[in-house]
Amino acid sequence: MVWKALRAAFPHTIPIFAGFWFLGMAYGIYMNALGFSFVYPTLMALFIFGGSLEFVAGSMLVASFAPVQALLLALIIQARHLFYGIAMLDRFRGLGWKRPYLIFGMCDETFSINYAADIPQDVDRGWFMFFVTLLNQIYWVSGAALVCRLVFPVDSFLIPTMIVILVALTLLRRPIERRAIERKSLRKAGANV
Repeated sequence: MVWKALRAAFPHTIPIFAGFWFLGMAYGIYMNALGFSFVYPTLMALFIFGGSLEFVAGSMLVASFAPVQALLLALIIQARHLFYGIAMLDRFRGLGWKRPYLIFGMCDETFSINYAADIPQDVDRGWFMFFVTLLNQIYWVSGAALVCRLVFPVDSFLIPTMIVILVALTLLRRPIERRAIERKSLRKAGANV
């Protein structure tokens, strides 16, 4: 049941992987340019997990100490998550220990997938949403941490990164399309019954 949910969730997150790795790497490089070691963006990506807020937090860390302004700015930037949360209240009901993580890990992309995905009937929806959230967070954290710094020099990461993303999406295109066709035919067969 758990592995089936992971297999069902993974294809939905592949486009997010491409975007998050690129943005995560840009964030890691930005934080390094501000003078922080890779530990700071890694921990911030892991615990804040709020893309645009993390970029702003980097500049706030090097500015003068203004905790009230930082709090207000963080609330304003992340306020849209209140509406996501309201929309997901019914979907998160009854999910037990997964619910707090699903609430914490909700970002724009995760919300879009978990709200709109057509989850197969034989897949547990709680595990499906859990894996969508977990995979998206892994993509962001790994992009913000080591990948770019270990593989590409700071001054020339853009072109190699785009090539890696292109190759990954090209290699995974057929399996994704095959699953989509299978799902459509299953839905069509179910509708005809």
